[in-house]
Amino acid sequence: MADATTSSVQDESNVVFHVHSVSKTYQTGDVKVEALRSVQLDLAAGEFVVFLGPSGSGKSTLLNILGGLDTPTSGDVRFRDHWLSQADDAGLTRFRREHVGFVFQFYNLIPSLTALENVALVTEIAERPMNPREALRLVGLNERLNHFPSQLSGGEQQRVAIARAIAKNPDILLCDEPTGALDFPTAKLVLDVLAHINQELHTLVAVITHNTAIADMADRVIRLRSGEIVQIARNARRARPEELVW
Repeated sequence: MADATTSSVQDESNVVFHVHSVSKTYQTGDVKVEALRSVQLDLAAGEFVVFLGPSGSGKSTLLNILGGLDTPTSGDVRFRDHWLSQADDAGLTRFRREHVGFVFQFYNLIPSLTALENVALVTEIAERPMNPREALRLVGLNERLNHFPSQLSGGEQQRVAIARAIAKNPDILLCDEPTGALDFPTAKLVLDVLAHINQELHTLVAVITHNTAIADMADRVIRLRSGEIVQIARNARRARPEELVW
């Protein structure tokens, strides 16, 4: 991994996210917490990016702002021609629906619905959805379409959650500790799915993790501490999930 705090997007014309001087402050009573401090960052279409940092470093806050779940206290965030930092609730909702897929540590599947039905729910509100069967095929579950979550392993449930996220045909896939609840072999399968989606669909994938090993499979690794980006490094070569050493 190259050690370069100034490492940036190689093709400026490919930039889809521009984060300029973004800060986020939360007020709890008389206490102010600075979750982000003057963050500067560009992200490009088709990148695989990993955010690393300890708890409280600002990773989740930054991901929530990128996904339109939160807004900065100051600074600007632009996704193509969408000024997220200036959008109202309706605008952010439209942005999330049209452009963003979310994957979290917990799967949040509906127990009474099959894998296919869980994925199909999302396609009903998307503007340009993928066929739910195709989404499940992409994550390797084309033979588990009619299984309920209780009939699936943890790794299979997470893959259903990924299929649900990509079935919207999003430009961005934001993943918050997607392997946090999984054992090592299962986590590698899930990471393989994320890498495949990134390469097959040219989706910008951003992953939050505490696991430094996952950083080896990224194009760029962004390290945060105390609400600030302290390093951005580019991998000379992306490791395959099976090469990761935990």
